[in-house]
Amino acid sequence: MNEMIHPIARLGSDVAAGLVGHQEMVERLLVALLAGGHVLIEGPPGIAKTRAVKRLAAYLPGSHARIQCTPDLLPADLTGTQVFRPETGAFEFVPGPLFHSLVLVDEINRAPPKVQSALLEAMAESQVTTSGVTRRLPDPFMVVATQNPIEHEGTFPLPEAQMDRFLLHLSLGLPEAEQERAILDLVAAERVAPAGPAADPLAVDTLHRARAEAAEVHLSPALKDYIVRLVMASRPGGAVAAFVEHAISPRGTLALAAAAQARAWLKGRDYALPEDVAALAPDALAHRLIPTWAAIGEGRTGRSLVADILAAVEPW
Repeated sequence: MNEMIHPIARLGSDVAAGLVGHQEMVERLLVALLAGGHVLIEGPPGIAKTRAVKRLAAYLPGSHARIQCTPDLLPADLTGTQVFRPETGAFEFVPGPLFHSLVLVDEINRAPPKVQSALLEAMAESQVTTSGVTRRLPDPFMVVATQNPIEHEGTFPLPEAQMDRFLLHLSLGLPEAEQERAILDLVAAERVAPAGPAADPLAVDTLHRARAEAAEVHLSPALKDYIVRLVMASRPGGAVAAFVEHAISPRGTLALAAAAQARAWLKGRDYALPEDVAALAPDALAHRLIPTWAAIGEGRTGRSLVADILAAVEPW
């Protein structure tokens, strides 16, 4: 679209180069980066969730940190704490891992509720409060969390309020046979010739300009109406309302619109299309609605309900 697209496009290519079959995940991570949102990646172990985020972090401005969640984690382990310095006779605040530009929160559902609350403030307000003092987090600030869907013992399911804070929720599956073979080749090649250090990271001002341009991508009145009709289909009187306990909130409308603008920008357009909305709707909306128990008993999920909404609601 302009000179700013090239560093972002190169970043996406560099991240995808070390992965197999995850082009869509890389695109979603870039969408969230441009829209200033957070991402939750759900999938079985060993499918390169952490690897993808670490590769992205290597090309981004600022520092990054990884938090491995466990049931004994404390809020101070994320936010930081006051430490007494005998040499000065005073307390000094030592920032925690949240004071980084990109924070990878591995197995977030293993963190206890108090830790999840501390993370919620950081994600929602870009700040943390410790000992009555509120401190701003870096700009940019992005949380990418992972969770394992096949193991639930010793976990703490994320509350709906925190799920709603994620711009996108990605659901990944196991690779196909051809992709599995390509993974073997990729790992073998890396053992023989380990990858060198990442190229120069993206400049902060480049990212800020890209975000500003993405926010200016045109959403036509008709496309805005399409987004609203998708959301309203989950509410009373809507196409899937009978299967929904809690409908999509207005935050879902805003998230889908911002994500569609970012995707259009990545595609080199200064206007969004229905295909941008339809492509991102499952990742932007499915985690924001809760099916009824009857719907769950019939095997329906948030994603299947969003698929029904997309089938029932025409773009124009």
